[in-house]
Amino acid sequence: MKIGLSYSRCVRDIVEGKVDIDDVLVIIARTNFDPRDDKQWEGIWQGYGGGSDGNMMRGFFGGVHPEWAGYTDEDEDRFRSVSIQLVEMGKFHEPRKFGAHPRRLPFIWLDTILPSEELDKNPGVKAAWQKFQMLAGLSNVQLDDEHTV
Repeated sequence: MKIGLSYSRCVRDIVEGKVDIDDVLVIIARTNFDPRDDKQWEGIWQGYGGGSDGNMMRGFFGGVHPEWAGYTDEDEDRFRSVSIQLVEMGKFHEPRKFGAHPRRLPFIWLDTILPSEELDKNPGVKAAWQKFQMLAGLSNVQLDDEHTV
């Protein structure tokens, strides 16, 4: 399971297939918008350089954040769809909606490991963790012995 710390970079990783949306526990964003709102979405898409030809607009945060530069307008639906899915799955947290102003961090993802006593309390989480372990093994990801069930 992963905790994302950058909306634009995490969504980009999901769109590119580097991270499966089902492996995301939550993304803690520095944004304050609703991807289902057309006007707000347009500002986000342009602010992150989506659909740009190198002439990016200034973003919401006072500067250019070109994380989506190079993606065409045809790619926009994939970015928006992932964003909406994250909201509807309850995996998109925006502290700015509650008055907080988090800083941008240099890393994008945190990997989480659940202790076995927590897994035993929640069979659904345990099943998801076991599936993750199986997929990690198939993709040659090595897990420490202490983190296997």
